Amino acid sequence: MTNHFIQYISDERRYSGHTLKAYQNDLQTFSAFLEDRFDLRQTGQATLPMIRSWVVELMDNGYSARSVNRKISTLKSYYRFLVKKGFISTNPAKNITMLKIPGRLPAYFEQEALNDILDIPYPPDNFLDARDFLLVEMLYSTGMRRIELATLRTADIDFSGNRLKVTGKRNKERFIPLSEKMMEKIRTYLDLRSKYFDHQSTFLIVTNKGEPIYPEFVNRTVKRLLNSLSGKKKSPHTLRHTFATHLLNNGADLNVIKELLGHADLSATQVYTHNTIEQLKSIYNKAHPRAK
Repeated sequence: MTNHFIQYISDERRYSGHTLKAYQNDLQTFSAFLEDRFDLRQTGQATLPMIRSWVVELMDNGYSARSVNRKISTLKSYYRFLVKKGFISTNPAKNITMLKIPGRLPAYFEQEALNDILDIPYPPDNFLDARDFLLVEMLYSTGMRRIELATLRTADIDFSGNRLKVTGKRNKERFIPLSEKMMEKIRTYLDLRSKYFDHQSTFLIVTNKGEPIYPEFVNRTVKRLLNSLSGKKKSPHTLRHTFATHLLNNGADLNVIKELLGHADLSATQVYTHNTIEQLKSIYNKAHPRAK
């Protein structure tokens, strides 16, 4: 039954490979729990108390509320599928409630500190430096997800229109404008790349061997270049948060930011308004004579 479900979300729902792996791991973990705790080898025979016991065990083992909720979501989707296909008559996960997640503001880098790093000059004929700085600046200038950058092809760049096409979750396409300065850096990088390699990849950013970059390569590059910044996690997703926060702080409309990020729902974008409010509070507390 789990194989049928994974096939369904892969072929019909077109979930990403990362999501498929997460769902598989969740179901395998749950199946192992049922067999170990209840000597039950059929996930379709699980009951509501059994699922609740699993949730409790996950919490006892130190899983965060966010991680537990994702696993609950997997079970809800899985059992809805089994009911829909007639494998079972009732959904045992239907009445499982999600855990409350403590509010957490997205971390982001300060504008001046990030600019100080991105404005560092590097040798004009150094392909590797040009690539690494371009990788980080692309993430910050576009708000792309890590996997979106890794799969970006040179053909996705519209040089005449100063924009790029991004293929996001569930193969949804969106267009992101690029500044003339960004376009010039891309042209410089491509020129250096053509001299560095005999064979040219169709992917925009490549490894030292000319192969497509991969998620861990992106992680390492971001962490190395932003290592001097203090406090925040040096990750591609922090740059995505920074992109959205800086746009909002500088007057961009929330709906525009939603489209640029590729969010399906505005509620996912509204979290950045809290960062703006916190910034306003900080400015007020420092500047207003009665604030102290």
